[in-house]
Amino acid sequence: MLIQYLRGAIKDLQTLISYTKLDIEAIKRAEHDEIFARNAQKDALVKEFETKKDLIDQEIRSIKEKEPQKDIQEIIGEEAIDLFGDMRNTLAELQKINSDYARMVFAVSEFFTSLMDKLIPKDTLAYGENKKVSSSTQSSLLHIEA
Repeated sequence: MLIQYLRGAIKDLQTLISYTKLDIEAIKRAEHDEIFARNAQKDALVKEFETKKDLIDQEIRSIKEKEPQKDIQEIIGEEAIDLFGDMRNTLAELQKINSDYARMVFAVSEFFTSLMDKLIPKDTLAYGENKKVSSSTQSSLLHIEA
């Protein structure tokens, strides 16, 4: 069962990687609806991975309880050890791709925020005073008063 759980967890991670790569391409094309549509699938995959990770933990504990005197590497076997290495490498790849994705999302978010600030200036009351403080960038297109 351990081997099956490990293979399933690796497959989930690989699918998350492919979805994230698709998201990166969608950001480049400004296809944001495509990204939002995939979020539910990604959330479900993360939950499946977490479930498999818990099953892997339970299986290892069960195996270790049966033979407590042996080293865990002896008990689980060479194939499981190799799969753990594959899972570690796949997790590292997912982390790198997610980091790249996060940088792109942040850049797009900053762009839209600055664009909105230029289009619709924000006036706020200064703390403890009755005078307005305008945002540093004034709009040449819109001015809203409430």
